[in-house]
Amino acid sequence: MNLKSKLKSKVFHTVGSAADAMGRECYVVGGYVRDLVIGRDSKDIDFVTVGSGIELAQKVAEVMGPNTTLAVYRNYGTAQVHKGKTELEFVGARRESYSRDSRNPIVEDGTLDDDLARRDFTINAMAISVNETTFGEVIDRYDGLGDIERRIIRTPLDPDITFSDDPLRMLRCIRFATQLDFDIDPETSDALRRNAHRIEIITAERIKDELFKIMASPKPSKGWYHLLDSGLLAIILPELVRLKGVEVVNGRRHKDNFRHTMLVLNSVAAMSDNIYLRWAALFHDIGKPATKHYDPERGWTFHNHNFIGSKMVKTIFRRMKFPLGAEMNYVAKLVDLHMRPIALVEDEVTDSAVRRLANYAEEDLADLMILARADITSKDEARKARYLANFDLVEQKFRDTDAKDRERNRKNPVDGTEIMALFGLPQCPQVGFFAKNLKQAIKDCEIDDDRVAAFTYLVKLGESVGLKPLYDPLAGENNG
Repeated sequence: MNLKSKLKSKVFHTVGSAADAMGRECYVVGGYVRDLVIGRDSKDIDFVTVGSGIELAQKVAEVMGPNTTLAVYRNYGTAQVHKGKTELEFVGARRESYSRDSRNPIVEDGTLDDDLARRDFTINAMAISVNETTFGEVIDRYDGLGDIERRIIRTPLDPDITFSDDPLRMLRCIRFATQLDFDIDPETSDALRRNAHRIEIITAERIKDELFKIMASPKPSKGWYHLLDSGLLAIILPELVRLKGVEVVNGRRHKDNFRHTMLVLNSVAAMSDNIYLRWAALFHDIGKPATKHYDPERGWTFHNHNFIGSKMVKTIFRRMKFPLGAEMNYVAKLVDLHMRPIALVEDEVTDSAVRRLANYAEEDLADLMILARADITSKDEARKARYLANFDLVEQKFRDTDAKDRERNRKNPVDGTEIMALFGLPQCPQVGFFAKNLKQAIKDCEIDDDRVAAFTYLVKLGESVGLKPLYDPLAGENNG
């Protein structure tokens, strides 16, 4: 197969000419080739040459001329060339060997075949020549093109060796299957299960990076099911494994909370690219196993699972080396609040109840409602439609109360000067106390926002702190 017509950028001919001038073989390799075949956009272009990658990079930078930068990483035998938006990485062909207790390989110079053999999956083990005489020719020793056509993730060599040598490849296997919506080859899948324990030598930071890429995929549940089936999830996030399964007592059963969580996650992913909202969806019921209880009268209950879950989120974020600032607090908050919109739907939707939830959720209210909608996974379509319709009413109530609040904030029925006159106060913190409490009472719909209600409230509040009005403020107001 020849992909000459797809190598449209001038840079491939530039690199090829530089390699020819040095008498070197040079190839585009890895993910760029895969994505070129699939038809996906890819920004990173990796080149392999038989010989020194650094020397070829230096030659390419020289040929590309002004405004070209060269970064050399001698410890790794790699170099990068930058010009404008173009970023090229160069490395010499190499072969690798591993020790049992480390994923860091012993690296030696090698041939192109050595280099392709060390790649993780067949779809990443292809190369395209950029030398003039063979420009565009595909080197595909392990039928990566066939696996792309079959939509299969498979290792080029023995998967047990591939995964045992570098256990991070197990997560990459699942990540690629999820991102590309490919299946995992049965032999490769079996090797995942046999080698799952090897993931323990991988740092939390590297695991985190792969999990975030899985979560950013169009349908992230596919990755989490693979993680569960392979046994990796039990090691990485055992809290999620405990959601799996159904228990039956006296003929009464609860739903499989892992399956429910996957449905919620996919629904959120379809509505939002917010990666941390997706994490909130994944963790929203994580407190259920710890709070599960069977009541002979009420059946299965999970009291306070939202509160317990929000605490567990923070524990997981710390253990997994996830961001510990606003991102962690955001996920914990949504997990804690995820039941509140449903409670509003089930009860009478009052202004004060809506306002309290809005005050708790603050700027994350819209995300909370996305999560709440996704959480309705009932098989009873009529029931599901009823809940979603009620959520429409709740969201309208949010808009209505927000409009009322803005109006109230514009119209303060009694100002500070009138409060001072009413109680004979100078400018002091006590005036602020009255004004603040009055504003909150109106905002919470405890009183109307007219002057009569406001003065009545102030008089009662004054009495509660031992202050009597100097005059009857309602006489003039009632007559007015």
